[in-house]
Amino acid sequence: MNRTISLCAAVLVALCGSVISPAFADPAKYDLYDCKQLEAERKAIATRAAELQGLMSKAETGVAGSVVAEVAYRNDFIAVRGQSKLAEEAWRKNRCHESKPDANAAAPTPPVIKPAPPVRGSRPKASGSN
Repeated sequence: MNRTISLCAAVLVALCGSVISPAFADPAKYDLYDCKQLEAERKAIATRAAELQGLMSKAETGVAGSVVAEVAYRNDFIAVRGQSKLAEEAWRKNRCHESKPDANAAAPTPPVIKPAPPVRGSRPKASGSN
């Protein structure tokens, strides 16, 4: 019975999700963004969508998980998907292209970690005393 309700809810949300998703996002949000801003926003949206998808998948493994996933994460996921569509439309409208990764940014140098200086006045441990 619970499985049937969960399945019906999932089908209903899946059918309505594509129609509703733009309603969860401001259509004018990306109108004044330049390509650099849009590129950063698209990456952030993709990261958030992947995070929500992972949370939904994790929630579905538990008892009544599909219902929990729908209630807890679906609205956020639909909103992110709507934002993604609007950002992609602005990306195409502005005729943006992916920026090439900077050679210096691609290979950051690791920080140099020096060992801690010895503490003054400390005595070495005796090897035989327990």
